[in-house]
Amino acid sequence: MKKLFLVIILNVSFLSIAQEMTTSDALRYAVDNMNGTARFRGMGGAFGAVGGDLSAIGINPAGSLFFSNNFASASISNYNTNNNANYFGTKNKENYSTLDLNQIGAVLVFNDNSGSSDWNKISIALNYDNTNNFDNRLFTAGINPYNSISQYFVNQANFVANTQFNDYQYEMAYETYIINPHPTTPNQFVSNVSPGGNYYQDFYSTSNGYNGKITANVASSYKNKLFLGLNLNAHFTDYVVTTSLYENNNNPLNPNTQPTISNIVFDNQLSTYGSGFSFNLGAIYKVTNSFRLGASYESPTWYNLNDELVQDLYTYDNVNVPSGDESRYFGSPIFIFPTYRLRTPSKITGSATYIFNKKGLISIDLATKDYSNIQFKNTNQNDFRDLNSQMSSEMKNAYEIRIGGEYKIKQWSIRGGYRFEESPYVVDTAMGDLTGYSAGLGYNFGENRLDLSYSNTHRNYNQSLISSGMTDPTRIRNVQDNITLTYSINF
Repeated sequence: MKKLFLVIILNVSFLSIAQEMTTSDALRYAVDNMNGTARFRGMGGAFGAVGGDLSAIGINPAGSLFFSNNFASASISNYNTNNNANYFGTKNKENYSTLDLNQIGAVLVFNDNSGSSDWNKISIALNYDNTNNFDNRLFTAGINPYNSISQYFVNQANFVANTQFNDYQYEMAYETYIINPHPTTPNQFVSNVSPGGNYYQDFYSTSNGYNGKITANVASSYKNKLFLGLNLNAHFTDYVVTTSLYENNNNPLNPNTQPTISNIVFDNQLSTYGSGFSFNLGAIYKVTNSFRLGASYESPTWYNLNDELVQDLYTYDNVNVPSGDESRYFGSPIFIFPTYRLRTPSKITGSATYIFNKKGLISIDLATKDYSNIQFKNTNQNDFRDLNSQMSSEMKNAYEIRIGGEYKIKQWSIRGGYRFEESPYVVDTAMGDLTGYSAGLGYNFGENRLDLSYSNTHRNYNQSLISSGMTDPTRIRNVQDNITLTYSINF
């Protein structure tokens, strides 16, 4: 009888599910997570006018000209993420570590010493950077005094009933008794979870994956004063996040519904994969042998992305049900959504470096990126109009500053760095500013080199447990510690 009622209400003969995108999905690819070689990380990524490092060409492609000979490097990193969550005053911690090969590349340098041309040097490089490591774990729990998870399904059902758009989540909620028709109002639904507040809720999330970039670089110098470079970048991403949202309540029986739901478990697994393209332009000018200025432009990255989603819903009825019928489960098939497009914002960086008698240097980069320009698009239609409008009004042009220094003592190099990145939001409650510190050490064996770095960043942000019906996010303080080891060789 339930299934017959469902078909009558929907008046359609197929089932579908709406694709839910949020600003956090866009920022996963738009916000930089500074990775790279140990030397690059040890100096806080302040390499826009320094060059001479394979990860530095991602900031300014002209930097490949500051290698004196052919050069190659490979880097491994240990990523440690610590999430401190606060949900309605209840605090929880989750820590996770992973080891990864995050950089490998080489550069070939060609010098023209004949004097026949003022363009006297050319460099060609190929480099891979793991630009973002998505491995993460998050747990949060607490007593929500206001809202039940069921309100999400009520919202979905009321939207479906009033638009004649079919949604699979409607059937899930109806078959597991989370929702029922409103007793007096047509085309409206109510929750079978008893009101009264004090809903215990916990949320566990595990994510895995990466965002990788392969860079093909070419650069040339004019009279050893002006250095120009170009990057063509191929991006590829693979991201899987699994979430489990649980709720329990002991509220009195809802007088308008039978039975009453006391436990809900809503599981989701989302897989996102795809590829993209971007390019960089850069210039470095040697004002004196000690002082350099740099400027670079990083284009938007144009992604083609695909999503796959699996959802499971489990409920438990605590009263007035036959023995053996307390539990109900509904599992979805794999939903494969049409390919969609994401355009991240472009980035402009200005840089300056001063070198102290070949013994040390200090460098500063100032970058700007307008996050309000992020845009989603469908292949055949624009279902993301409201989300794009939201990002345009809620996000802003954000600034980033990186400061780094290096000092050499014989074969040893000592490094330090600082990084500050503004929140992409006009109101930074959803995601706060990022602050980072780093230190590094290197030893030059002559034809090869070994570098080690440690970096720490921290940022606060809000994590919504579900996309609607519960406007009560948990507050997260995310702390990341990274140790990187790089081996380099001249050849």
